[in-house]
Amino acid sequence: MINQPKFLCSFLLGILIFLPGLILGQDRPVTAANAISSPPVIDGEVLNDGTWSEMETVGELLQTRPNFGQPASEKTEIRIAYTKEFFYVSVVCYDSNPDGLVVSDARRDANLDNTDAFLFILDTYKDGQNGFIFGTNSLGVQYDAQVDNEGQGNFNPNRQQSGTIGGFNLNWDASWEVATQVGDYGWSAEFAIPVRTLRFQSGKDWGINFRRNIRKSNEVAYWSPIPIGFTINRLSLAGSLTGLDLQSPGNLKVIPYILGRAEKDFTNPDSKTDFSGDAGADLKFSITPSLTLDLTYNTDFAQVEVDDQQVNLDRFNLFFPEKRPFFLENAGQFTVGSPGEVDLFFSRRIGIGDGGRIVPIIGGARLSGKLNKTNVGLLSMFTDDVVEEGIEKNNFTVARVNHEFGGRTAIGAVLVNKEDLQSDNSFNRTYAIDGKLGLGNKARFSGFYAQSRDPEKADDAHSYKLQYDYQWDNLVMRAAYTEVGEGFNPEVGFLLRSAYRKPEGLILYHLRPKNPDAKVLEYRPHISYRGYWNFEGFQETGFLHIDNHWEYKSGLEFHTGINITREGVVNAFDISEGVTIAPGTYDHVEGQLIFFTNRSKPLSISTRSVIGGSFGGSRYLNSATLRYRHGDKLNTEVGYQYNKFDLPAGTFSANIFRSAVAYSFTPNMYLQGLIQNNTVADLWSVNFRFGWLQKANAGLFVVFNANWQNNDPFNNSIIIKYSRMLDLVR
Repeated sequence: MINQPKFLCSFLLGILIFLPGLILGQDRPVTAANAISSPPVIDGEVLNDGTWSEMETVGELLQTRPNFGQPASEKTEIRIAYTKEFFYVSVVCYDSNPDGLVVSDARRDANLDNTDAFLFILDTYKDGQNGFIFGTNSLGVQYDAQVDNEGQGNFNPNRQQSGTIGGFNLNWDASWEVATQVGDYGWSAEFAIPVRTLRFQSGKDWGINFRRNIRKSNEVAYWSPIPIGFTINRLSLAGSLTGLDLQSPGNLKVIPYILGRAEKDFTNPDSKTDFSGDAGADLKFSITPSLTLDLTYNTDFAQVEVDDQQVNLDRFNLFFPEKRPFFLENAGQFTVGSPGEVDLFFSRRIGIGDGGRIVPIIGGARLSGKLNKTNVGLLSMFTDDVVEEGIEKNNFTVARVNHEFGGRTAIGAVLVNKEDLQSDNSFNRTYAIDGKLGLGNKARFSGFYAQSRDPEKADDAHSYKLQYDYQWDNLVMRAAYTEVGEGFNPEVGFLLRSAYRKPEGLILYHLRPKNPDAKVLEYRPHISYRGYWNFEGFQETGFLHIDNHWEYKSGLEFHTGINITREGVVNAFDISEGVTIAPGTYDHVEGQLIFFTNRSKPLSISTRSVIGGSFGGSRYLNSATLRYRHGDKLNTEVGYQYNKFDLPAGTFSANIFRSAVAYSFTPNMYLQGLIQNNTVADLWSVNFRFGWLQKANAGLFVVFNANWQNNDPFNNSIIIKYSRMLDLVR
């Protein structure tokens, strides 16, 4: 068992000694956009549309998988055009078996990885770091997302739910249009994206890349070649789009909502069903094409999906990701730290109290965007008091600046402030600087240093992290060191745990068999380590993971691993009711097996099993999820997580049941249901959501929630919300 933080120094030294030469440059493809005066009709018909037939195509795609570097097995024709108001992309995806096209989900932002699909990314700042993704499948599903920092977040979140703001933001929803057609040639699509939807700097070329999934051959192909282990998010490897002559369009949108609610709290014997109504609005104004002001009043997120249930089987904090749209747009610009572990700004602290209780948001403002090569962000939100829970009115302010120098290098700073508006000396502030140093396209150093301050003026109120990444030629190497001081207290942030020193490292290799007839697509042997020490030199956690992933061309995948663990307990704690873990050091070994089948099939299953020692006894964990889809309309899944502990202090189990169903009437109209059971809390929860989407996820929502604890109902609610996007400048 590794037992000293100086492990990090040896690990880093070894990497640097054997570091392969840095890439100094590589030619990337270039294409031009076509200025047109008459816009095409967006109906999915490309082959017989004269607007497109006169244009040159972008060029053919190259496989990343299964046969790296080979031309795509099917022809793809891509064309690009624009007017003063719209940016257009058309694609013809030829397919020798159009009857076999795979479409698994018709909802907006449905996962396109396991379907026949086409996606592209736009680096509208041409900074090689930030971009917008748009995609669709043969049904015309709208898929869009924001990418910052090339999609790179925390490389080892180690949480049951990962964050949504670690470099990739699927919850960004823009107003745009797509239409598709399917024929004997395959399928085709047309995209029309309003220029006011994008942020850009006039007079500059854009970065661009295209991706096509051909599911029958488990194939992924790109226009600008992407090395093994990377995705379309790797904007520094994108091609260039020239020929653009776009000027700043006006952009002023107002999104008002009205809401009606009926709810009953069964914990109050005299409670009756309460009926209430509410209204509010968001406003979006583009000050420049690259700088946007968002205002919100009486903010409400009734339509947002509920959190997945979790059970806490250690003595540290659980991480629940942010899902509220206002806080997710441009969230990457405000992210500093190590997402899921040391978040210096964690937006769930605004408007969500302890235990998930809602704290009313009066309103606020956000200014975000880019000034030349400098990313800027300013967020200020006001929350109301909740007298019965002792919550005062607060202001939350975040100021962020980050300057990019090119070559994947940047430096920035952030201030996060929480101020009690009803007290003269109640505040919490966090200051930080962060940066990254790109070493060609292969390697990078990054890190941050932060201090917190409050009226207590605690000592050692600091935190920092240094990280080194190398990824190229199928090889991934990472090493990092994190320290969180004993007095560090970012009240508007998230800490997985407090007061520690943590070295960690990873070595992984993507091994592709050279035999084209091999059934295995890729082996991924790897080893990783993370360890936590307190400031007295006592090791509280050690986790050495040795594993190999076996990915088959059929979509089947196995992960086989061994974990060598150490848990050091300073103070006794209750892991379950009546089961207390005594102080001491517990060394164990456990084995794990992960297995999942091809998700593009109508029926698929995934399982994860871990068996081994835990806190002087044994632990058995098994989770399984069964998924079934009927065509593209109905998607269902049933999952069960079973945890059984047999410890010296007692035996217990902690289980979670989850059942989800989604039916898509159209790509913009759906019904979703979620039923969950947490045996630790003896809690059953039910959530049903009906959505009829219009522009940018505005529309009609009907939400029903019901909860039972110890077999007794304790709260029910039904909410009807309608929002509408009004374009005031055209």
